[in-house]
Amino acid sequence: MAQIDDLPPLREVIRRHGLDARKSLGQNFLLDLNLTARIARASGRLEGATVIEVGPGPGGLTRGLLAEGAKKVIAIEKDRRCMPALEEIAAAYPGRLEIIEDDALSVDMAALADGPTRIVANLPYNVATPLLTGWLEGPWPPFWDSLTLMFQKEVAERIVARTGDKAYGRLAILAGWRTHSEIVLNLPPQAFTPPPKVSSAVVQLVPRAEPLACDIKTLARVTAAAFGQRRKMLRAALKSLGGDTAALIENAGLMPTARAEEIPIEGFVALANALDGEGGQTPASSLSTSG
Repeated sequence: MAQIDDLPPLREVIRRHGLDARKSLGQNFLLDLNLTARIARASGRLEGATVIEVGPGPGGLTRGLLAEGAKKVIAIEKDRRCMPALEEIAAAYPGRLEIIEDDALSVDMAALADGPTRIVANLPYNVATPLLTGWLEGPWPPFWDSLTLMFQKEVAERIVARTGDKAYGRLAILAGWRTHSEIVLNLPPQAFTPPPKVSSAVVQLVPRAEPLACDIKTLARVTAAAFGQRRKMLRAALKSLGGDTAALIENAGLMPTARAEEIPIEGFVALANALDGEGGQTPASSLSTSG
């Protein structure tokens, strides 16, 4: 395995600092620096970019991002045991690595953005989905230029699913409504230490400049109702929303006999607007989680 810098191999770093991966923190370390460099390259040209990384652990991906030319990497790590290893990387790349010891779920990442900003991370399994939905539900356009994130493969497939796919559901609609998403790299369990029980995949999400206009909270309501009983037809599944279900479906231009997995994102946006009675007049750029 070729080295990407003059720092020690990650196995040596982990052994020297006693960094056994902890299940309670959702940790599975990626030790192959060739793979971490591939993930870094998958995020695009990094020259001049600020990169926010969540859960760097011993710093394999951190090193890949820096070696590929990121102007600055802001690494957010909850595990205090990893600090000495990350500080060694900071010393090897003077002025280019900022380390924040904190829980990523409580960090205001928008305040960290500095010029073109990307989020690139091998996300800890136990916080991956909450972090993603938080980034997707925030003010739009977002503070980030792209997300390049590793998930369990099953979650990755849910993110990129299209109408009619088995994995198509609420997460696919949220991601597809506001971004273009694709899987850019698949990784087997054996790539990690310790090997997880499932395969992993890296997903890249790039913001849509102008998502179809609707209120994000209302969109969440209609998708929750529709997929909460996904095998039922819309006329039955949407009854939990209250009101005149038949009129709602008709106003959205949909068939009452259709099922949730058959409805494209545009159809769910139409349902949300019909439920609000706004007809899509809310500019996408003004949407936020506050609705």
